[in-house]
Amino acid sequence: MGLIDRIFGEKQPPATAPLYDAIIAEGRAEHWYIDGAVPDTMDGRFDMIAAILAFVLLRLETDSTAAEPSARLTEQFITDMDNQLRQSGVGDVGIGKYVGQMMSMLGGRLGAYRDGLAAGDLLPAIKRNLYRGDDPGMAALDHSIGRLLALRDTLAALDTAAILRGQLR
Repeated sequence: MGLIDRIFGEKQPPATAPLYDAIIAEGRAEHWYIDGAVPDTMDGRFDMIAAILAFVLLRLETDSTAAEPSARLTEQFITDMDNQLRQSGVGDVGIGKYVGQMMSMLGGRLGAYRDGLAAGDLLPAIKRNLYRGDDPGMAALDHSIGRLLALRDTLAALDTAAILRGQLR
């Protein structure tokens, strides 16, 4: 960053920007909302992006060299959620509370997906976290579970550098 950038506060995009952009793009893919019946609402989009982010973070946990990028990715998520809340009209007083809730929700999802993957059964975690307890039907559940497992498998086959460059496929 040059002197002018430092004086005027202009920043370079974070190194995790390509990966974060890929996570957002994947979380906005129509198939989640059409075939997967994830509610196409602000909450539903948050849930989907949080699911994709959680699967990426779980993969990054497997590489000790990815601890810093993983933390940066989480910070980028917090910053993005803060900005989204501000754009939707939440004032400074309420931002901290909402961001704290979102971080707690992300942490809960990480634990639920980690446990579901370890047990070989994502259904309870998916129903609770993507559908908030609603039952969208087996076709939608099968779609979402299948696509998330495919994402997990793809991420497992990729080296960390490729993932950090934003490669999710």
